[in-house]
Amino acid sequence: MAERTIRGMEAEVIAGHTRIMPDMAKKKKSPAVAAGALIVRNKRATFDFAVDERFEAGLMLQGWEVKSLREGKVQLVDGYVQIVRGEAWLYGCSITPLVNASSHVVAEAQRRRKLLLNRRELARLIGSVERKGYTIVAMSLYWKNGRVKLEIGIGKGKKEYDKRATIKDRDWQRDKARVVRTH
Repeated sequence: MAERTIRGMEAEVIAGHTRIMPDMAKKKKSPAVAAGALIVRNKRATFDFAVDERFEAGLMLQGWEVKSLREGKVQLVDGYVQIVRGEAWLYGCSITPLVNASSHVVAEAQRRRKLLLNRRELARLIGSVERKGYTIVAMSLYWKNGRVKLEIGIGKGKKEYDKRATIKDRDWQRDKARVVRTH
């Protein structure tokens, strides 16, 4: 069996027949960079809040933050959005800097990040928060057309008995699925 490399492809010769295969050593793009790929989801958001409306917002990030997001080094559990002087800012989102990050940049994991929304969306958020007493919660981070997007939700906090009802419903759905599967 003879092997050789032809223009980034591996060729394997077996009994006089040549079979060309893609080079396995070639670096492939990580699946997290694919369009619409989820980076992180805040599971506590739907448990702690009754979310009524969802928006998609862009994020102003630094280069090291994008690299960390590609590696999945982010936590969104404590993430929330505040409106300051007519602009939306993300607080509580922790993006861990990579070890090989540039030494001339000071990497702050817990810094506030500006959200990119249009005026109508901002006006709607401001109205909901100020007049109706809603909270803006960070729901998930994902890739869209090579850019990082943040899904935010407007909702009210659940009471303790609402949370117990959510747990009860989730357990019932799980048991029901188990019964259907066994029969």
